[in-house]
Amino acid sequence: MSLTTIETPSTEAEVEKEAERLLVKLMHVECDTRHSWNIETCRSIAPLTLEINALKEEKEAVILAHSYVEPEIVYGVADFSGDSYMLSMRAKEAQAKKIVFSGVVFMAETAKILSPNAEVVVPDRNSGCSLADSLTGEQLRELKAAYPDAGVVCYINSTAEVKAECDVCVTSSNVYKIVAAMPQKRILFVPDRLMADNIRVEMTKMGIEKEIISSDGTCIVHDQFDPNLITESRDKFPGLKVVSHPECTLDITSESDFVGSTGNMMNYVKETEAPYFMMLTECGLVERIEVESPEKRFISGCKLCPYMKMNSLEKIRDVLIAPKPRQIIELDETLRLRAHKAINRMFEMS
Repeated sequence: MSLTTIETPSTEAEVEKEAERLLVKLMHVECDTRHSWNIETCRSIAPLTLEINALKEEKEAVILAHSYVEPEIVYGVADFSGDSYMLSMRAKEAQAKKIVFSGVVFMAETAKILSPNAEVVVPDRNSGCSLADSLTGEQLRELKAAYPDAGVVCYINSTAEVKAECDVCVTSSNVYKIVAAMPQKRILFVPDRLMADNIRVEMTKMGIEKEIISSDGTCIVHDQFDPNLITESRDKFPGLKVVSHPECTLDITSESDFVGSTGNMMNYVKETEAPYFMMLTECGLVERIEVESPEKRFISGCKLCPYMKMNSLEKIRDVLIAPKPRQIIELDETLRLRAHKAINRMFEMS
């Protein structure tokens, strides 16, 4: 039988019940113009979500889903969803035999670093990341040789081999606290050049003297926003709150009402009273808030990550049934232990 063949659930009643469950969640998603979430579309995916959830139990698997993936994954089959820090914690705590990481490859590597005894798989091995792919371990070793006195900090959006070369790993939710606490005055921060710019600004605000040196990676979503959009939107929508990510340019973050990690952006919007919000980040986060806080009103501005959108229910189902060798995350044990040391220090410092 082809792996893309959907097995028919035992009864029509099960499909209808599952469709109704999905509709309660997905009917609030307005940002996603690629789907029309109604009872018919929910019925069309219900057999697949039922199959995946049954396979999870059979395989003793956990599905971790980043907030940027499709809403039918987040609300249909994911056991945990959130930003990279939250999912790193879940990977650390997981006792599952199999972890399916619906996100991008560096996140699955992080899960393998933290859960070495689990089989960690990705639905699509091509789901890369412009930040993680911008720097190799060899390139970082060259930078370290040029700045031997620097503390080496890597953003979690980096490969396992880059993490293995670092003193500590950070996420967008703890980066300022950890950089501020580093004993070195000179910090080599990789791979995000734009986040490095925002770190410099934040350290100045905190009155902390740090020299921040970075490599030249950027996020293909967050480096594309136009500051003119903020100005025009504030004129059209009085009371608008603009929310952005520290992977954005200084032109964007300096004009934002709030700058923070994926999780912190979500909390800010949920807890803040405003007539309108513009979220300058990946559209998946807007879709999550539309589901969880349907009273919030959003002005268009988000962008799609092509790598995150490589994830699909069909690919998750197939990788649960029979993963291909390249979908299985394998790491050299020496490298894994070195990368684990950097991540573990992050947990200790944050």
